[in-house]
Amino acid sequence: MNSTNHYPDRTVERLCTYRRTLRRCLDEGKPRVFSHELAAAHQATPAQVRRDLMTIGFSGSPARGYDVAGLLEYIGDILDPPDGTAAVLLGVGHLGRALLAHFTRDRSPLHVAAAFDITPEKVGASCHGCTIHPLDALERIVAETHATVGILAVPAEAAEDMALKLVACGVRGLVNFAPVLLHLPSDVTCEDIDITVSLEKVAYHARHAEPRVA
Repeated sequence: MNSTNHYPDRTVERLCTYRRTLRRCLDEGKPRVFSHELAAAHQATPAQVRRDLMTIGFSGSPARGYDVAGLLEYIGDILDPPDGTAAVLLGVGHLGRALLAHFTRDRSPLHVAAAFDITPEKVGASCHGCTIHPLDALERIVAETHATVGILAVPAEAAEDMALKLVACGVRGLVNFAPVLLHLPSDVTCEDIDITVSLEKVAYHARHAEPRVA
């Protein structure tokens, strides 16, 4: 297996979701899993699952499926660097605190190494085990922690400026929770997560859903 291969974005996204299901299988004491089981958990087809696993070079058996522990380790070798991934969080408001709480509980190899906020009263405090720093310490701490990912939990009007500060420090991957499109260099990967849009979309479909028959 060559962990230096660069896989398409959608393939990487599916591998991340497969890993979550594989962890659940291990927790439940399930040693093997079939492609149709992974497909059912991720709104994919069994053929898509098999193509993804063939693409990364992992094989299974039609009669016995895939080895859960082996596949979990194999996907981890592709997705994760040996020492894990360090991230920094900008903005420790309600959303930022919730994100820090999530990463405290989550088993992801991505860990938030430091948080930043412009509010003087927050600086120096600890939130879910993560120290909050002033913004002027960003460059130093990104270098010290070797952070490659930045998480933006700041107001929309501050998001692009904060994103560019992270990029200037060497960060090349961003997760943006601000409801605004960022204009970034082409070598920076940015994942936009707009919770309001998701809620509005769900509300629209819920309003137009056929009523259930009792």
